[in-house]
Formats: sequence, structure tokens, C-alpha cells
Amino acid sequence: MKEDERKWQRCVRWAACGAMVLTICMAEAGGQAPDQKPVESYQTFYLKNATGINAANDVQTTLRNMLPRTRVHYAPTQNALSIRGSAEDLAMAQKILADIDRPQKTYRVTYTISEGSSQGEAQHFALIVTPGSKTISKQGTRVPIMTGSYKEGEGASANTQFQYQDIGLSIAVSLAGYGDGLQLYSKIEETSIAEEKSNVGIQDPIVKQSVLEVQSGIPTGKPLMLGSIDMPGGRHMQVQATVELIQ
Repeated sequence: MKEDERKWQRCVRWAACGAMVLTICMAEAGGQAPDQKPVESYQTFYLKNATGINAANDVQTTLRNMLPRTRVHYAPTQNALSIRGSAEDLAMAQKILADIDRPQKTYRVTYTISEGSSQGEAQHFALIVTPGSKTISKQGTRVPIMTGSYKEGEGASANTQFQYQDIGLSIAVSLAGYGDGLQLYSKIEETSIAEEKSNVGIQDPIVKQSVLEVQSGIPTGKPLMLGSIDMPGGRHMQVQATVELIQ
């Protein structure tokens, strides 16, 4: 038994002698009881539904904030959290994980792009989205644009560098839940090559671009008009979105 512990036990036995003796004993023992640290152990929890890195990081951050005395490590290859702490902390971690590691809902977002008020020529694009993630769809071609040209030495042929520009229709969508509703983020971008030539270089094309970027609350199963786009070529397009729960 350590000396400080023996002194503290003597203080407890002598407490009945009076406040003066107890005060002296506490001073002799260092003024405090011996430190008693809780016994620590560790446990590994395998995430069942938080399969993405962003979802796993959110779970890890929640545990670290709620249980500051524990050590939490995320193993991406196993999609698991190893937690070191007291038995009480491990039990609380298990309860927290049961509350937040739940199956994620999956939605289908359908965009209807029509010219003016005509629905006969409407185009429909369906994308599958889970809250907290982003889905991107691109349709079109990639056009090379020269960015530079150089020669390694006199008499050598020129080396030309290119970068590629996506031409066509691009749709980016993400969903976030709030309360009983959904927040829909949409970015619809249409690009095309103009007939006129660039003044910078005769080989460089002029790219026309139209973008509709909007964030709004949306009910499930009901269409919502997001806005309109002035497309290249003088066309006027309207964009409508419908969100449906798949599972």
C-alpha cells in the first residue's frame, strides 16, 4: 500500500477526534484522496448503415463530442469504429450508435426540362440520390481546347497541350433532410459551341453556357417548378423537379 493511502486511511479513522485533528491529517496526506482512475477497455463497433466516408465522419464527430473522455478511431477499410473508454462510456457509445446509425432513405429525383409551356417536347432525367450525397449526370461530348505549345529544341516539332471542355447537359443534385421535409439542391448547366470564332486563337472555340442553380424545400411526390433557363440558340427552357421515395 502506498504511503499516501495509509495516511488517508488514518485520517478517516481519526475523523472522530475532532475537526482540528482531521484538518491536520488531510494536510499530512496531501489534501486529497488517492486518485482512482476508472478501468478502461475498448470495443469495436461496425457501422451498418453509415457506409460513406462523410457519414462515418459525422458519426465519429458525434461520439467524440458526446464522450470527450473516450478515444475514437475510425478504420475505413473495415467501416468500423474502435472506442477506448470506461464501461459506462462504451455502453453510452453503443446507445448513441443505435440512435444515429440508421438505414438511409433513397430517393429518385426526376427533372423535366421543356421548351416554354409545351410538355410534348419535354425531356426527363431521373437520378438516384441519398441525403448527404451528390449525384451528377452528364450528357454530351468533350471538346479539346489548346492551352499551350512549346518546342524542346531548335528544329524539334512543337508539343501542344490541350484541356477538355464538357459540352452538353450537366445535372448535379443533392438532398438534405430537415424536420419532416427535404431540401433539394439542383444545378442544371447547358453548354454548346458557338458558330463564331474566338479572337484569341482561330482554333479556340467559343463556348456558350446557361446555368440554373437553385436550392429549395420540396415535398415528396409533388412536382415543383425550379425556374427557367435561356438556352443557347434563343430557346427558353423550364425546369421542373419531382422527388419520390424509393426505400
